[in-house]
Amino acid sequence: MRYVIIGNGVAGIYAAETIRHLDDSGEIIMIGDETFAPYCRPMISLVLEGAISPGELPIRNGGFYHALNITPILGSRVTRIDAENRSVFIRKGEKFQFDKLLIASGADPRPIRADGLDLKNIFFMRTQSHVQEMLKALPHAKNALVLGGGLVGFKAAYGLMHQGLDVTMLIRSGHPLSMQVDETAGKMILDTLVKHDLKVRGGVEVMQFEGSEAVRSARLSDGTQLPCDMVVVGKGVLPALSFVPRDQIEADLGILVSSRMETSVPGIFAAGDVAESVDIARKTRWVNAIWPEAVAQGRIAGMNMAGRPIDYKGSLGRNVIRMSDLDVMSGGLVNPPPDAPYEILSHTDPGRNVYRKLVFQEDKLVGMALVNAIEQGGVLLSLIQSETCVRVAKEKLLEPSFNYKRLMA
Repeated sequence: MRYVIIGNGVAGIYAAETIRHLDDSGEIIMIGDETFAPYCRPMISLVLEGAISPGELPIRNGGFYHALNITPILGSRVTRIDAENRSVFIRKGEKFQFDKLLIASGADPRPIRADGLDLKNIFFMRTQSHVQEMLKALPHAKNALVLGGGLVGFKAAYGLMHQGLDVTMLIRSGHPLSMQVDETAGKMILDTLVKHDLKVRGGVEVMQFEGSEAVRSARLSDGTQLPCDMVVVGKGVLPALSFVPRDQIEADLGILVSSRMETSVPGIFAAGDVAESVDIARKTRWVNAIWPEAVAQGRIAGMNMAGRPIDYKGSLGRNVIRMSDLDVMSGGLVNPPPDAPYEILSHTDPGRNVYRKLVFQEDKLVGMALVNAIEQGGVLLSLIQSETCVRVAKEKLLEPSFNYKRLMA
């Protein structure tokens, strides 16, 4: 049996380990566009911040491939899949036949439209290489511009502020992290960032970057000009599937997968940020591009590829964010549609700077957002994931001191 895995990230790594555990003789080929050993991508912002060194990023040592008898093809991006003839092609023109294929190619930064994008010191922040290039530019930078208030933009802004730069963030919505939290929590986050000297501007976009060789300023849609000698584009990510033949493999935003992580083509699987599976809280297809789901999906895909059938219950978006004196935790459906039958309960304690929001669908918890006092957040996430019926007064769950053993009675 020949297994080919596209992607050297966490989904691909866990799939490869699972396959090798179940099949000690099958051939495994892993194709990755980066040359680094497998590393923890969510921690690259800590490298930018200066909290850790690049040497602390790897999650597997250099002998990983040899120990599991994996053939690594690193520094090569896949250009095409021929599903009918069971072949994968890479940029160098080489072809690899497969019996089972896993597409775990992750996601690429969402591009933007603006003139002058070819100037130096305009960065995305998706890979270890991106951050290393940013670190080289830091000693010569004073004013940074961050585009986007999502997770990537937020982490970039926070890291650059820690490095002593004057940072301005441009956001479309009224508050950062609009996809992860609601307006109340978002305003609390915004107030904290502003208190730490982040400048935030909403409702404007960059039309043009200006400079001779390196960026020196940005002209905005309202006609104003901002000085900046470093720019981070943090407009989110999109599943990396440009090489996927949509006439053969069904895809929407991501590659559609079954409960066994199999695509519309038998023997071809997808996992991680590129896969679109059922969201537990939303009860519809969704791409939850987060580390723990990539781990789980990689394992499930690996089991099914190696012949051990097992179902994946579905994904659940969740995030934990820490900055200064603010802890934020969210999960599930935080911002339900206003015309849908959801019950929303919330409580704010201004004196303690605490906010709690719970979203219910009938007697099941489907979403949560916590600002500070997040210790019970893991139990709330477990309630969402397990789809446990809440048999006590729902308001009780808003109390930080609630004894969750009562739910088991």
